[in-house]
Amino acid sequence: MRTLLALSRLIDGLSLYIGKATMWVTLIVVFISAGNATVRKLLHTSSNAWLELQWYLFGVIFLMAAGYTLLKNEHVRVDILAARLPRRKQIYIEIFGVLFLLLPMCILIMVLSWPMFMESFVNHEMSSNPGGLIRWPAKIIIPIGFALLVLAALSHLIKCIGYLRGQCPDPREVNRGPSAEEQLALEIAQESQARETAQTGAGK
Repeated sequence: MRTLLALSRLIDGLSLYIGKATMWVTLIVVFISAGNATVRKLLHTSSNAWLELQWYLFGVIFLMAAGYTLLKNEHVRVDILAARLPRRKQIYIEIFGVLFLLLPMCILIMVLSWPMFMESFVNHEMSSNPGGLIRWPAKIIIPIGFALLVLAALSHLIKCIGYLRGQCPDPREVNRGPSAEEQLALEIAQESQARETAQTGAGK
């Protein structure tokens, strides 16, 4: 089990590295999107290549960060019934979901998307849009992204088993702090309270 937990930490490190790198891709997409909009409005022209690059990078953000999102427990969970069960039973359900739902789905998509990429790569497939980009870089993101999600799922599975054996903390508790929405709401409430205090003080 120690070896498996060490492997899990290694996978988590990879997921963290790729997730943080993907954050910079998000910034690049913002600049490209803003640049495309500015050029289109001011110069009344556009470039299919830049538009498609923007779409490709959206795919990078969504697929490459999927494993990081699983690590941070930020995927949407519909667990109305499971949330009422004891924690150990919740972990058993988690293991079932990883083994029989998440992993099979990811592996199936990896297998089916690889020939699609290879055909595009061998045939030098180009965009059907004038001035568009070559297509295979966008298609290889699919098997790579789901391979990273498979690794993250295996790491999550190891930690679930480790928790049941009492050898690691609950993997679902990795990111139990306030969500981004909760943090924003807290900051707004604090700012509003500070303004009310300042106005009360000025009135006196």
